Amino acid sequence: MKKEELVQTLQQQLHAVQSERQGAQRDPALLAARTALKQFQSQRLATTHADLLAAPNSREAALFFLEELYGAHDLSQRDADLERIIPTMQRLLPVNALQTITEAIVLDALSERLDTAMARALGTQFDLNDYVAAYRACTTAPDRTRQLALVQALGMSLCELVRIPFLNATLHMMRGPARLAGLGDLQQFLERGFTAFKRMKQAGQFVTTIVGRERQAMEHIYAGASAPFDVV
Repeated sequence: MKKEELVQTLQQQLHAVQSERQGAQRDPALLAARTALKQFQSQRLATTHADLLAAPNSREAALFFLEELYGAHDLSQRDADLERIIPTMQRLLPVNALQTITEAIVLDALSERLDTAMARALGTQFDLNDYVAAYRACTTAPDRTRQLALVQALGMSLCELVRIPFLNATLHMMRGPARLAGLGDLQQFLERGFTAFKRMKQAGQFVTTIVGRERQAMEHIYAGASAPFDVV
């Protein structure tokens, strides 16, 4: 895709993400339910991928996936930062880097929508059986398949991104200006993902492993399996 197309997609998906989060902010019960759901999912993912979190080679990247892409913390500031500097990114970043950021936000928008649908059904008190039932009832296999395809695309884009000459140095140089401009959250997100994948051996295999496990779990859920997350 061209930069102009990526920017258009990025802006549209950022607005979708912001709409979901602002809607939850206006509804305390929904906000509490979404937070409970995100915490549950983060803990479940940490259990499913415990070996990747424990391995020195993949720990940083696994934490990035769990905390930045699936975490329960508020990402509103990061998204506001991102919207502010879209014109600058379009001008300065290589198309590969802009594509990676766009893929992250497209994934975020879809995940937020799916989380909201499940949170409305679950509330704040639920167990694994309730979670699986809501997953099956409130989200569709095509949406979940697309979500995993986006995770894979983002992971593979990060694998490619770390090969771009001088990008690491550029990110380091941006630290001070980003902090002064109030863009520290966004800078941390970009640098953390880049650094985690830069240091990892066989990053592509790491991405394939996570996506493969999650795809198997998804298939088990929609097939009615009793222990869908026993996939390792």
